[in-house]
Amino acid sequence: MRYEPAPLTRHLRVRQVRGHTVLEFRGEIDIAAAAEMAPHLDMATAEPDARVVIDLTRVEFFDCSGLRLLYRARHRTADGTGGLHLVCAHPLILRMLRITGLSRLLPPWPTLDAAMEAASEQPESASGPA
Repeated sequence: MRYEPAPLTRHLRVRQVRGHTVLEFRGEIDIAAAAEMAPHLDMATAEPDARVVIDLTRVEFFDCSGLRLLYRARHRTADGTGGLHLVCAHPLILRMLRITGLSRLLPPWPTLDAAMEAASEQPESASGPA
């Protein structure tokens, strides 16, 4: 049996995977959830060499508050030596990312394994999947 840490909030679980901090967003990501999650996101992205993956696989609802969290994480890691990767396969969230242009800044990967592989194989400034 594998130990999984308890969520920090009901909308966020943080764990370490292959040298990366994985922020797993869960459930409905709205303004209330974003307010709970922001301090944890800030902690994970505080260091200039932070290596972070945001996983949206378990998200059921995602509004502009969630987009703000992604932009915030991207901004906080953009100038560092670490990197930020995004996992998302939900069609409606992918559409929001495309419409807002965030998918160009933070290309989504379909699975955590794909994002982790990309993080280890590509320089952090390289673009995401084709």
